[in-house]
Amino acid sequence: MNNRQQDGRPNEQGGRNRQPKKRMGGNYAWIYLAILAILLGSYFFSESPERKDVSYTQLQSYIENDVIESLVVYDNGTAKAVVQESQKTVVFGSNAEQHKDRTITVSIPGTEEFNKYMTEVNLSRKEADKKAIDIQFEKSHDWWYLILVNVLPFVLILFFFIWMSRGIGSGMGNGIFNVGKAKADVFDKDKKDKVTFKDVAGLEGAKQEVEEIVSFLKNPKKYTALGGKIPKGALLVGPPGTGKTLLAKAVAGEANVPFLSMSGSDFVEMFVGVGASRVRDLFRQAKEKSPCIIFIDEIDAVGRARGKNVISGGNDERESTLNQLLTEMDGFGTNSGVIILAATNRADVLDSALLRAGRFDRQIHVELPDLQERKEIFGVHLRPIKTDSTVDVNFLAKQTPGFSGADIANVCNEAALIAARNNHKAVGKQDFMDAVDRIIGGLERKTKIMTDEEKRAIAYHEAGHATVSWLLRYANPLVKVTIVPRGVALGAAWYLPEERQITNREHLLDEMCATLAGRAAEEQFLHQTGTGALNDLERVTKQAYAMISYYGMGKSMPNLSYYDSQGRYDYGFQKPYSEKTAEKMDKEVADLIAEQMKRAKQILEENKEGHHQMAELLIEKEVITSEDVERILGPRPWKSRQDSIIEDNEALLAGKSDPEATEEEQSDINS
Repeated sequence: MNNRQQDGRPNEQGGRNRQPKKRMGGNYAWIYLAILAILLGSYFFSESPERKDVSYTQLQSYIENDVIESLVVYDNGTAKAVVQESQKTVVFGSNAEQHKDRTITVSIPGTEEFNKYMTEVNLSRKEADKKAIDIQFEKSHDWWYLILVNVLPFVLILFFFIWMSRGIGSGMGNGIFNVGKAKADVFDKDKKDKVTFKDVAGLEGAKQEVEEIVSFLKNPKKYTALGGKIPKGALLVGPPGTGKTLLAKAVAGEANVPFLSMSGSDFVEMFVGVGASRVRDLFRQAKEKSPCIIFIDEIDAVGRARGKNVISGGNDERESTLNQLLTEMDGFGTNSGVIILAATNRADVLDSALLRAGRFDRQIHVELPDLQERKEIFGVHLRPIKTDSTVDVNFLAKQTPGFSGADIANVCNEAALIAARNNHKAVGKQDFMDAVDRIIGGLERKTKIMTDEEKRAIAYHEAGHATVSWLLRYANPLVKVTIVPRGVALGAAWYLPEERQITNREHLLDEMCATLAGRAAEEQFLHQTGTGALNDLERVTKQAYAMISYYGMGKSMPNLSYYDSQGRYDYGFQKPYSEKTAEKMDKEVADLIAEQMKRAKQILEENKEGHHQMAELLIEKEVITSEDVERILGPRPWKSRQDSIIEDNEALLAGKSDPEATEEEQSDINS
């Protein structure tokens, strides 16, 4: 929360904000009204109110009767005549005294024609020994034109300057003179609703690593008295949605210190030098509030490795911002009490100078939650949701492998929306399952019309996936198969991926075989190929190339990896291997995919009856679950690793409360 915009809350200096004073002239309406009045006045009162308009016939009569003293003719078809003093009453009547300038105006038919007429009049007056009428020709005065040319540009410049100085434009900070100030959100230590470690579910390993930072901020003398130096910075690395920002806020809340938060993109601006200036101002504020925490979210926006782009013109501003950040991290004292936390999900693209000792000394990996951590996260997000007795947190945690904390929050919210849409009084288990399906596969499109032939092809395709994945040891266990279109997919199968730390070649081959089983079933039993296998083929091809070129699992070229973890080949115009090696790689990938396709067809041929029965059941019911597959194909030959871990955990928890265990045995179990 930005304390600069909140009344009665702690401000950046730790005090209390006063009620904001109203600025004089904050409303520009009176300026617009004044300008409008001036323009209208110049238009309506550009002619003197003492002048009188007459017709051209009347003017001719006045000229012939020797009433007019002089004439001024303008190039816009108008003329101004001055009446003789002795003839004022003839023209103005009883109002003659009000017309002191004795001026009348008239519209003439044309300058040349009127000049010809006056020449004849003056000749006749000369013959009669009368004084000729004085005639002058002048350019007209267009007041609107003069205002537009001479006044309006200055008015526009004035308003532009006011607009820039007030910071009306976005990205101007608090004004053009404050454009170099850091726009950090300040969370003060006196804030009531601050975040602590109790509000962060899971992330036990990451919380354990940052506890030392919290301890230093609470009691710095404990470390400095022994000559120790606390790390200046810690980098939170992990996939999106895993809670990196929340963990940083919890560190500040636990340490009870001010917390300055900025995004990496906030440093980059259209003006040259603004990023470096904002970095300097951010560290200046931090030193004033010491001890405190600086948090830079998405630091890869300014922390990318320098000199990787051959065309360097567009990166000069970003690189100068990074250079200033590196300088500031070395500029303040070691024990000044300012600690920098940063978060990114692209640590591989960061500049090596950021990660060296003395800057971001530690990299704290915030990984996707495991089973136990997902249970804790569900417990947090289920608090405000009204659920019924069918909801089991353990079951939900098992059904959401690979979900981040943000994904789990989305599941809970989506389940509540689905329950409300179906007029349920509470959110049930089926609502959560529908929410998981909605997030993974997309919205069901039951209105999409398919022919019987298309429906049969999709059923055989999905049944192929289900059959092969059920019979392979390392393939992901099946949860549900459907031929109801979801999103852009015409059919979908849900699996329960095993949470492995290391994936072997056998694991990858089994997954590849199960992915190809859909296309294999079409070729084997329907003797046709369709476009529905596009996503399967794309995944298999990428996985095969990764096995050969990244993981070194090729038969003809083993133990070779062309993976660029540092991103050094981003600017290159050639591959890090020769064309001959590329040809070998392409052949190995093709052979690997062909081998797994042949293996999938063989498994399907051996289990033809079960596959056909499953496909017909899909056509009839449109959705089948693992229970249906188990009834058709029998129990899965191998127990999944995740099921084994769950059983071991349940047995361990049961053992903790074993009443027959001795005190020594119970101590061993608890440890």
